[in-house]
Amino acid sequence: MAKRKEETPPAGSPAWMATFSDLMNLLLCFFVMLFAMSSIEEAKLQEFVAAMNNTFSVFDGGASAIGDGFLISNGVSQLNELDQYINSTGKVADSETDGEDFEEYEMSPEAMEEILTDKMLAENEERVEQIEEALSENDIADEVELSFTAQYVKLTMNGGLLFDSGSALLKDDAKLIIDKVGLILERYGNGGIIEIEGHTDNVPMHSAQYPSNEELSSARALSVFYYLTETTTLNPLNLKHAGMGERVPIADNSTPEGRSRNRRVEILIYNPSQS
Repeated sequence: MAKRKEETPPAGSPAWMATFSDLMNLLLCFFVMLFAMSSIEEAKLQEFVAAMNNTFSVFDGGASAIGDGFLISNGVSQLNELDQYINSTGKVADSETDGEDFEEYEMSPEAMEEILTDKMLAENEERVEQIEEALSENDIADEVELSFTAQYVKLTMNGGLLFDSGSALLKDDAKLIIDKVGLILERYGNGGIIEIEGHTDNVPMHSAQYPSNEELSSARALSVFYYLTETTTLNPLNLKHAGMGERVPIADNSTPEGRSRNRRVEILIYNPSQS
């Protein structure tokens, strides 16, 4: 029987080593490309270094702690000087920080305003949902229109529903509606500023009592103001009234429908955070 001849390995490095070397080269090129594509903003880096240095003395304090610092040079006595060592690295002793808050990260006024606006918008959106439910429960959802911004929630009532043409005296039916609105204001508006605005269309107003739309709109706002102060527990100091005349239309004054919409009374419930 013939003997099997033992095969001798080929000269040079094993085949797997060449494959492994290629893989390492590819990985190296990949990370070099990632590093080249990234960018470091020097200003932000310097700001971070300064913040760490001022707050914790990571760089200055750390250097002094190695060598002549209390922790290394004093040996066993370092435990007795621990408070002094902590102070030397930028951290204030407990006796100096009792009852004080840590300094917060400085935020730009624009960022703070944006956060506050988002918060107020969410609060007013929730308030609108609650008022909508209350209007439905009191069967006046069709008589009161709701809208809101971050600053306020607005209740709009048609002027023809509240007043006769050219008059600022509340109708008897209007008082029933405002009674229910007043209860809603007591529940969801007390604590913040409430402003009552009177609005008219652009048809010129000429009468002995109200010579212009400015006087008529002011008188109508004042009538609602007086009625609410007399029939509710709202704080009069939180109530405001203003006559806007024809200056803020919400519809086209060239049509009867538009003029009817512009003759209105608006009650603005300002978000308490506004102050």
